[in-house]
Amino acid sequence: MDERTPEQAPPASMFEDLRARLRLLYHGRSKPAVRFQYALLAADLAIIAFFIASPLIRDRPSFLWLDAAVAAILLADIAARALAATDLRRWLRQLTTIVDLVVLATLLFPAWLANFGFLRILRLWTLSRRDGVVWGPLRKYHLREWEESGRAIVNLVTFLFVTTGFIYTFFARQGSGIEGYLDALYFTVTSVTTTGYGDITLSGAGGRLVSIAVMIIGISLFVRLAQSIFRPRKVYFPCPQCGLQTHDPDAVHCKACGHVLNIPDEGA
Repeated sequence: MDERTPEQAPPASMFEDLRARLRLLYHGRSKPAVRFQYALLAADLAIIAFFIASPLIRDRPSFLWLDAAVAAILLADIAARALAATDLRRWLRQLTTIVDLVVLATLLFPAWLANFGFLRILRLWTLSRRDGVVWGPLRKYHLREWEESGRAIVNLVTFLFVTTGFIYTFFARQGSGIEGYLDALYFTVTSVTTTGYGDITLSGAGGRLVSIAVMIIGISLFVRLAQSIFRPRKVYFPCPQCGLQTHDPDAVHCKACGHVLNIPDEGA
């Protein structure tokens, strides 16, 4: 009688063995898995830098080759993540997966989806949702209180560059004041900060509506970032009674349920 545990049993097929290996690489905490995840993080950061610089290097002969190489890398990454998913339907319904697929589509069909290339920078947002590899070091070194500020910075930077790309794509024309990517970025920053020098404006009703949306959303993101930086610091200590994640450093009772806490000192 075979008394081997399910972990010891041989995989049903080579396909299942591949899925298991990918699952360990993408979600495991072993040293090889962590090295693999950080290698992916480095590649993602390089790809995001390429997306940000794309409007400035689009006319260079090497751009199409770089674009095709990035498309191949993203396609391989998304396919591997799909194989590593334990529930494929649930994985496909996740917002981060949908965003990655949209980004991939703009790379695979540049002639048809050229006007939506600015959405590629959303890859930065999906990258920030990978808790372990991105925010894990902060938790490891007891710097979890900076995680919220980091997420707020990522959200703001993503918004700035997505908006810049949108404005550059749909409003840059001769005589508009926006004749280059830098002009679009300048307009976005002045609108988000409500500086409003007035030297560059978006014409028409559509331009005014876009300007209003940029200011409202941008101010909200700035306020969120300021709150995460300047409000009283919290410590990560889940309440054993109700599960509230953060508390004041000197809290004795949980403010949600009143359960007695035993938060260790920072030097402990």
